[in-house]
Amino acid sequence: MTSPTQSGKPRRRLSADERRIAILESAQNVFARTGYHGSSIDDIASEAGISKALIYEHFPSKKELHASLLEAAMAELFERIARNAATDEPGDVRLRAGIDTFLGWVEERRGAFRMIFRDAVDPEVAEALRNVVDQVTAAVAEMMATEPRVAVKSGEDTELGIRILAQQVTGGLQQVALWWEDHPEVPRITLVDATMDLYWMGLERVRDGERYRSH
Repeated sequence: MTSPTQSGKPRRRLSADERRIAILESAQNVFARTGYHGSSIDDIASEAGISKALIYEHFPSKKELHASLLEAAMAELFERIARNAATDEPGDVRLRAGIDTFLGWVEERRGAFRMIFRDAVDPEVAEALRNVVDQVTAAVAEMMATEPRVAVKSGEDTELGIRILAQQVTGGLQQVALWWEDHPEVPRITLVDATMDLYWMGLERVRDGERYRSH
């Protein structure tokens, strides 16, 4: 079925799935520009060129619409990182690949990254974000679980040490990516190299049993 356009030519009516995708794309643009609380369903409808009622046919609320975008974006990132964790490459190769994968996703999906992390402290967004970031951190921990190995006294302490290091890696990368938003002229490989200088050099020393001791 078609409907007329302003030029008088027939326009194909979108299927329900196509309409949902178009709404999500418009919503991501709006959220990326003005943030979660700075956006409204009216803004998203205007961006998409449709009525607000049509959006509500697909999403019961702005919160549900934002959550759908968040889950889809983070699922894509998680799948990319998990692929690197599943290889048999040495630890430094996997860690570098994981860092490059994350920053590559940021570079390709700047709108999605901006939408996700600009409202990270908002109570309505923070819980959903925390859940998906925990999944990414778990993938990083899996990547680190065999090499570099955290040299500690017991298996339980080893697992805890890896979890703590994975949190540091994930949180640090988020901050690097946020900084990159304001410095897009910096090449991705420069960020990857600098991050590996910090993480891998430090992880090698931890793996070898070296520890900081306060005086």
